[in-house]
Amino acid sequence: MQLSDHRDIKADPATVWAAILNPDVLKDCVPGCESMTGTPETQFEAVVTQKVGPVKATFKGVVTLTDMVPHQSLRISGEGKGGPAGFAKGGANVTLTATETGTRLSYEVEANVGGKIAQLGSRIIDGFAKKMADEFFTRFQEAIEGPADEELADEELAEEEVASDVDGEAEGGEGGEKKKGWFKRLIG
Repeated sequence: MQLSDHRDIKADPATVWAAILNPDVLKDCVPGCESMTGTPETQFEAVVTQKVGPVKATFKGVVTLTDMVPHQSLRISGEGKGGPAGFAKGGANVTLTATETGTRLSYEVEANVGGKIAQLGSRIIDGFAKKMADEFFTRFQEAIEGPADEELADEELAEEEVASDVDGEAEGGEGGEKKKGWFKRLIG
């Protein structure tokens, strides 16, 4: 299975690059990820639980980042073993290009599966892989920018204000300000 797409992220390439190297961001972006440890220089170890059709499995595997050209491109490769359910492996070539409004993140993804999961058929596997890639890059974009839905952003802002009121430390931010993603707030 192969697919390619792009996302326009409202942040500079340096911010996007820092986010893609951050294990906390990756953990939050990978659907079903229970844990992610390691560093970009060595490799990340991950535990991911997913349900593909009728097969639910917990995959333990590694994610490596290679061919890194800072602020421009890298390759993300991963391989996981799900016991009797089988295995999954794949990768993505990611390219960052500066635009007038931020960064265009382009990606080409390929994935392969084996074992019980492979018996489900290519239509189910391809649909699942596309959904996983879309969900990962949507979550990644939201981690940097904040929720795309302004109503959702307003709800989260209200929750933060309630939480800060409970702590007795209300933040003096303006209510009409667009909510940033958690990663962008962290480094900004």
